[in-house]
Amino acid sequence: MEIWKICILFFCAFLGGAAIFLVKSDKSKLLKLILSFSGAYLFAITVLHLIPDAYSGPDKGEIGIFILVGFLLQVFLEQFSEGVEHGHIHKHHDGNVFPFGIMISLCLHAFLEGMPLAKDQHNELIFGIALHHIPAAFALASILMQNHFKKQSIFLYLILFAIMAPLGFYVSLGLSNGTIGGVEAYFNKIMGIVIGIFLHISTTILFESSADHKINTRKMIAVLLGIGVALIGFFAGGH
Repeated sequence: MEIWKICILFFCAFLGGAAIFLVKSDKSKLLKLILSFSGAYLFAITVLHLIPDAYSGPDKGEIGIFILVGFLLQVFLEQFSEGVEHGHIHKHHDGNVFPFGIMISLCLHAFLEGMPLAKDQHNELIFGIALHHIPAAFALASILMQNHFKKQSIFLYLILFAIMAPLGFYVSLGLSNGTIGGVEAYFNKIMGIVIGIFLHISTTILFESSADHKINTRKMIAVLLGIGVALIGFFAGGH
């Protein structure tokens, strides 16, 4: 993978979290629009690119099982992450107690998302991961700030989160090259798990980020833009 793609994965997550120090007022409406765009884009690339690719392999009969596993895994992870993956920010009043559940589940989530990139380095997948890590990192930084962590500590934890997707890529690359032990046959299954995770996150963003499940004009525009960008990439890629 080109170094610029690794940089996109890292810096979108890191700068998305670091932006918490630049926000001087309530930007919840803007964050919801960004979430709507990223959720629609994530859902669209999953349907247009990831699902067809996953079902193109010899083990396509089993892919549905792994999509369900990924979906249920995300349900399980959110019991600890409290929905930070899709930008939910919950107020914590525990002093400077470190939110281990949130941090561990976020890192595992990002690591798994980076793994399929070793085989299928689609720009759409890279941008999809990078996009939805922005609000996740912002929410993580917000929680750490509410728990009165120092700025240096927040930056350290943001760096840890930001390196997880690139780390997942490099571990997966080592596996596929036989450096760690060849598991080429499992790539589509890993992709199935990531698809399940993406389906859960994207649909949760689209349905939960609106009061009474009603979509206003600005959110509809953001959703259509997200789908439109994914469609442009789809047709530009020769489909």
